[in-house]
Amino acid sequence: MAAAKDPRGGNLDRIQIVKGWLDKNGKGQEKVYDVAWGDADRRKVKGGKLQPVGSTVDAATATWTNTIGDPELATVWTDPDFDPSVRAFYYARAIEIPTPRWTAYDAARFGVKMPPEVPMTVQERAWSSPIWYTPAP
Repeated sequence: MAAAKDPRGGNLDRIQIVKGWLDKNGKGQEKVYDVAWGDADRRKVKGGKLQPVGSTVDAATATWTNTIGDPELATVWTDPDFDPSVRAFYYARAIEIPTPRWTAYDAARFGVKMPPEVPMTVQERAWSSPIWYTPAP
């Protein structure tokens, strides 16, 4: 899989694979795998979670820089938990680094102070069409 940033957007934080399946009781399950990420020195930490990419957002001016993340990410991935007897679906999602949310643009343009609970950044996402796996009869 491969992803490239929007020419006018933020660099890429990571690519994830989302897997879904029904367990033995018929209950839906989902697992998210981080499979490629920007800033090669980032590592997975306790519990397999990826360290945050950080943020370059200046909410006061509604700006950011592409000094973190990467413009392109690519990898080959194999499901480490694959069970050929279980029906499943997979899709990829690419996540950008944090960029200003519309609230930051409005605050900067109109000179207003947002309450602390109003988010000022967002991490945009794009996703692929799903791939469906059905076991052979």
